[in-house]
Amino acid sequence: MNMPPRIPVTEEQIDRVVSQFYARVRAHPALGPIFAAHVKDWSPHEEKIGQFWRNALLLQRCYDGNPMQVHMAAGNVKPAHFPIWLSLFDTVLMQELPPPLAKSWSALAHRIGRGLSYGLPHENDQPPMPFLGGNWAKKDPLQTGETE
Repeated sequence: MNMPPRIPVTEEQIDRVVSQFYARVRAHPALGPIFAAHVKDWSPHEEKIGQFWRNALLLQRCYDGNPMQVHMAAGNVKPAHFPIWLSLFDTVLMQELPPPLAKSWSALAHRIGRGLSYGLPHENDQPPMPFLGGNWAKKDPLQTGETE
């Protein structure tokens, strides 16, 4: 018995979002160097992340990995990077998908990001994901309708 997708996106939409997102990541002054330290060949990385999202959104069970372990082992990924990551991701979602799909996918991405950030060491005894409050929400393009 096949399960209905969690969010009714297509594989092509997932691939487009992943590709556009990582193009932005590579050009981003804060995130680009973090990813460059770990990703040498972008095609396999994007394929693996596409599988992650197919698993999360379409329930395909095609992803084999442990994102928490990977982010913890990287050593240079900090909780403060997740609001930046999610802001870029939200911008791509709004540009590539109809608003209802973008908002649904964004909500899941934010839950995943929050979970991943909780598993990382926090500097100066700051609580996990300090940017989930009002300031971050004001900059959320999915809430404001802005795309950048």
